[in-house]
Amino acid sequence: MATPMNGRRFYGDPTIYALSTAPGRAAIAIIRISGSACKDIYHSLCPGQKPLKPRYAAVRTLYRPWAKPSPDNLLDSSALVLYFPAPKTVTGEDLLELHVHGGTAVVRAVLAAISQCSSAPGAIRYAEAGEFTRRAFMNDRLDLTQVEALGDTLSANTEQQRRLSVRGTTNNLSIRYESWRKMLLAARGELEALIDFSEDQHFDESPSELASSVADQVQDLVLLIDTHRRNAMRGELLRNGIAISLLGAPNAGKSSLLNRIVGREAAIVSQEAGTTRDVVEVGIDLGGYLCRLGDTAGLRSAVLATAKAQQEHMQEKISMIEEEGMRRAKQRAIESDVVIAVLSLELEGKKVVLKPDQEVIDTAAELAEQKSNVLVVLNKIDLLSGHASELENFRRQVADALPHVRLENIFAISCRDAEIFTAPDAGHIPSFLSGLIRQFEDMTSAVAATDDDTDASIWQESLGATERHRLLLDECQFHLEQFLGQVEAGTQNTEDSGLEEIDVDIVLAAENLRDAANCLARITGKGEAGDVEEVLGVVFEKFCVGK
Repeated sequence: MATPMNGRRFYGDPTIYALSTAPGRAAIAIIRISGSACKDIYHSLCPGQKPLKPRYAAVRTLYRPWAKPSPDNLLDSSALVLYFPAPKTVTGEDLLELHVHGGTAVVRAVLAAISQCSSAPGAIRYAEAGEFTRRAFMNDRLDLTQVEALGDTLSANTEQQRRLSVRGTTNNLSIRYESWRKMLLAARGELEALIDFSEDQHFDESPSELASSVADQVQDLVLLIDTHRRNAMRGELLRNGIAISLLGAPNAGKSSLLNRIVGREAAIVSQEAGTTRDVVEVGIDLGGYLCRLGDTAGLRSAVLATAKAQQEHMQEKISMIEEEGMRRAKQRAIESDVVIAVLSLELEGKKVVLKPDQEVIDTAAELAEQKSNVLVVLNKIDLLSGHASELENFRRQVADALPHVRLENIFAISCRDAEIFTAPDAGHIPSFLSGLIRQFEDMTSAVAATDDDTDASIWQESLGATERHRLLLDECQFHLEQFLGQVEAGTQNTEDSGLEEIDVDIVLAAENLRDAANCLARITGKGEAGDVEEVLGVVFEKFCVGK
């Protein structure tokens, strides 16, 4: 039964246990036990053996509980056992760890024995998913932001995801949210003091001065929260992956580029136009960044497609399918974080020319106006004679056609050379990938609150904020802006009517500050009980058993 403790719920019984290492054959398996029955479990499994010294490892022989120690009742002849007394443990409760031999039969036998160490029904049971971490939260060993960061740590697959999760395991985020909350509570207290004691007490500030002073503080806080939210969105790119779309005409080399990037034949490459009809998506780790790379159907002008449809009856049906593929390609590009427009050089007789399809240029130009993360790849440079001036002229030609794309974001490659040669920069694909990773760095680096704040490093921790944090910050900012709107409206009414005091509904204004502060409390799990319980299930369902 859980009992209240320090504003949270302290868990006593039942004692829980679980395998904390991966199941299956291994050298060592770790079984974690948490709860008030840890000492009883130890004495049941290790009868007649020395008591454990807290926080020191000891080798012990494990036997079946309630049975005489004998070879027939032996579970593990040499297990490493550690005991950690409450409250300074990971869960805030007594903790026992059994490091046993990792054979499947040994682990199964020890787990079965633990549940038999108490005759009381339900006193010792197998843990639910995430229950150890849940108890750590309930016993104030972790706050909710640290719990979420722990979940990110367990699910991290790339280096950048690992770094992001490590930032969140400290309590810096919680300290920041709590300082903002306390500031709002103090401001609300001052406003409510005017309501309760204005007739009996003398205040140093008039209601108008106090409202203006609080509004200045709130305005500064809104700026900080807005910066925090923008950085949280950048952090979500690291957590969820960066969506990339390859855009271009048929046979421009999109599928070949995809295959060169992922290092395998993930997409079909053919000289036949329209081989790719739908989005081919591949997950890949690029420089530590999780990326979702999408190869899309080729884009070409509708006039050309219609002309071909008139030439051959069967082509009409293909054109309809192709048109749907083009629509999906454009939609995927709009929804992507990075767009790579693939153009290609072609031979006309003995002359190398660049004649990109207008549909590709128009689509890329429109995307470049909407987002800054549009890159251009100029493929098939193996057709050139090798003169740098030739290549530079083509890059300038692309820059003129796409004025919103910076020249440094126009890369020249050869998928053919990358496939044939093994040089360090074969086909200039590695150089292109380096440029792509630099783009990722710009997209995911923390931004500062103001132009004067040149040190963005203090904002690095805000990259670890989750989508849940960001949504609550959105709500918090809404209430703060409501407060500012009330003060501004009251000031305007005062100026229009010639009154000496600002005409502000203090009760309603203070309520907006209360709602904003509660949003911040809900982020760390210190909000109202109903709000906290509502999010706990969502957070802990992502954890595995034994964590």
